[in-house]
Amino acid sequence: MTATAAQPSFDDVPTRLSSRGDLTAFLTQLAAGIGADSYMLVAVVHDQARSDARIVASNWVFDAIELIGKRIIATLAQGLFTAAPGIRPQPLVAAGAPDTGGLLSGEEVRLLDVFGHAELYSLRLDVGRQRLFALFSSAEPGHIDRSALMRGQMQCCYALSQVPQLLAAATTQDPLSDRERECLFWVSEGKTTDEVALILGVSSNTVNSYITHAIQKFSASNRAMAIATAIRSGII
Repeated sequence: MTATAAQPSFDDVPTRLSSRGDLTAFLTQLAAGIGADSYMLVAVVHDQARSDARIVASNWVFDAIELIGKRIIATLAQGLFTAAPGIRPQPLVAAGAPDTGGLLSGEEVRLLDVFGHAELYSLRLDVGRQRLFALFSSAEPGHIDRSALMRGQMQCCYALSQVPQLLAAATTQDPLSDRERECLFWVSEGKTTDEVALILGVSSNTVNSYITHAIQKFSASNRAMAIATAIRSGII
């Protein structure tokens, strides 16, 4: 009889975090301990009638995030299946075209399944005054241990409460206008001011003005710092 590899011990997951590397290691080990293949730590921000996800940490593949979209991720994070601390979580099972209560369309459900999120749990995390959400998913339904998941939820709240500086940027409302965000994005892609002006159909002076406003809103000292802040915050 072939021996099976021991599952990572849930109790061995560290809760002392001091860097983004520690946060990634914590979530990776926690996911393994509860039987999840994927994790995502999300802050949801609201802009008028729209909600968007700010991804703090994740091991989802890039294509899954791009095709599913941050609006749908925000919907998953704070949807009907989301469990508050102390409440037994219920899964959203993508396989077999489930009834999602109108939460997702058929195509959105199919994309989740295709990208290995056949079973997905959404957990609300109360971290001081901040509210975050953790998504844990597996490629096969029934693989995640729900009892361990509830313990993991409490462990997340405790661990994240120690690192408010790592979460502050992601949970801050987006201060930029659409044009300011577009200008920063194109500059981050290596475009010159004149090239950005051509792309957006405005003058170079207007582009410089938008970028200056963005720098001021981020309290940055230059373009590079503003771009770094925007990327770290999930704004671009």
